[in-house]
Amino acid sequence: MLLCATVLLSACQHYPSMPATQDSSTNDGSAKQQASSNTTSSEIASLPVIDGPQYPATHAAKSDEMSASGSQTESQWQKMLEPYLTQTPTSTFGTAAQEPLVSPPAPPLLPFTDGTVRVGILLPLSGPNEQLGRSMLNAAQMAMFDFANTDFELLPHDTAGSSEQASHSATLTIGDGASLIVGPLLSSSVRAVAPIARAANVPVLAFSSDSSVAGDGVYTMGFLPENNTRRVLSYAINQGLRRYAILAPNTPYGAAVVSSARETLLQQGRILVDVVYYNSSGSNIEAVIRSLADYDYRRESLLEMRKQLESSEDEISVKALERLKLLETLGDLPFEALLIADGGERLQDVAAMLPFYDIDPKKVRILGTGQWDANGIGAEPALVGAWFAAPPAQTRSSFVQRYNELYGEYPPRLASMAYDAMALAAVLARGESSSPYVSSAFLFDRGYSGRDGIFRFTDSGTADRGLAVYEVRRRENIIIDDAPKSFAAVEN
Repeated sequence: MLLCATVLLSACQHYPSMPATQDSSTNDGSAKQQASSNTTSSEIASLPVIDGPQYPATHAAKSDEMSASGSQTESQWQKMLEPYLTQTPTSTFGTAAQEPLVSPPAPPLLPFTDGTVRVGILLPLSGPNEQLGRSMLNAAQMAMFDFANTDFELLPHDTAGSSEQASHSATLTIGDGASLIVGPLLSSSVRAVAPIARAANVPVLAFSSDSSVAGDGVYTMGFLPENNTRRVLSYAINQGLRRYAILAPNTPYGAAVVSSARETLLQQGRILVDVVYYNSSGSNIEAVIRSLADYDYRRESLLEMRKQLESSEDEISVKALERLKLLETLGDLPFEALLIADGGERLQDVAAMLPFYDIDPKKVRILGTGQWDANGIGAEPALVGAWFAAPPAQTRSSFVQRYNELYGEYPPRLASMAYDAMALAAVLARGESSSPYVSSAFLFDRGYSGRDGIFRFTDSGTADRGLAVYEVRRRENIIIDDAPKSFAAVEN
């Protein structure tokens, strides 16, 4: 029989909401101050509703008050959770992959009435993504400690990275009385969970970045390529760039970037000169870039011009010939900016070929997507000076520091998304409503402020985010256009 680990934050005390008149600029300075053990609650970023009421004091104030009152500190709380985090997946979070799934009992017809708000979290706690899943669970538990009341219960279940296990775990979670499911991670798992959750009228707050799985009670926290693309292109357009080209892999991600770019450029009256795709393996990247650069024609034009000048001996021709010897090709490219819809090692390969085929980053502004959100990409000289959009790093830095202090390692990039999702779940549960997870709570126009900046959900169920624009530098990317503090600023 599949065993489920239920984590109840008995250590948390009930704290009243912070006054609505509290300075909303609190978040701005928290990233630099939270590392101090003497930090007060007003110095630490919380997850308030934008322009709305403030939410409870966070970790530092709670820890101090609990220590003074003899209640459990965060360190003690971690020890309480240790049995759940160190046992094997077969005894704690799910069955082994080779074991047959046992049909769970049907969800109850009536909701639990003991006053406890139960939230299930579905993550890959075994299998190839186990390390990521456990890091995201760590982050979710941090958010519980920061925001949850004593009547908030977390129900972790393992998806093992498979849709079959995800659907099985979703049924178990609903059977245990969960009124919200946080997760799963993979889009295939979300598709498996969605019909089960809808049948039980339980909303899903998933981590997928695939917009096709959102809607009808499923909300996705993932960073959508459409958001990043619109943001960086809008900034480039405001800087006066008019003509654009796109270089993208022939993948769903590449198609999403291209579609969003087409729409953005059309809406803002700019010209999309060319779109070229390379195959998903990247084996034909060189040929595609050569074609995009119109290299053969431009090279032949240069050689022909040199030949003509060499036959002339006048002073003007001699000087012109000297200048042409410094060039690889002749003629300008038809685009002023090039959007590259890729990241990681393949981005480095693509960027290295640009100057080789005379797409000069000093003349053509290189633009990127959220996949560029990593320091060190400036090690490739062709990317230095490029622009891309991503969540503001300063709002996440305090989370990264504290995670490292608690777990002795730095969290993976997606861990802060798990923190924000669980913080939102805990915050909504603090209200007086017996049904805290109605659609109007998720579709709150003003949005929420999290560790990855402000976010809100659209009618389609996807996350709309307030992003910053970065410029790539050799060692560390820098923000050149700040993320908005509220969605009112975006709309105006």
